[in-house]
Amino acid sequence: MKKYFIQNTPFVVPTTDGKIIEEHHGIATTNNPEISIAHMIAPPKWSEPFQTPEFEEYTYIIKGKKQFIIEDEIIILEAGQSIKIEKNTRVQYSNPFDETCEYIAICKPAFDFNKVHREE
Repeated sequence: MKKYFIQNTPFVVPTTDGKIIEEHHGIATTNNPEISIAHMIAPPKWSEPFQTPEFEEYTYIIKGKKQFIIEDEIIILEAGQSIKIEKNTRVQYSNPFDETCEYIAICKPAFDFNKVHREE
């Protein structure tokens, strides 16, 4: 039995907002509830509603910029920067800029749509 797994076919999460989400490891792809790792591409002017997830989320920016509103604080990260957001923290993710933002998102435990608690 191999002691490793190479992911060649990530799960592409269906979206309606132009964002590309490729989950490499997590519940949808490898049935792993402990951690999820996803490659994301957020188009210019993209945003999500506020949410209060039951998981920690780590984000590493590869290209472009991404805006975070955490509680009432606006934070903008650029390529080469990363952030850890504690679970049960109210946050909004967006790319209000004119260029695409490419990043890696890691959730621990794994991203679960039933535990993200997005606001309407």
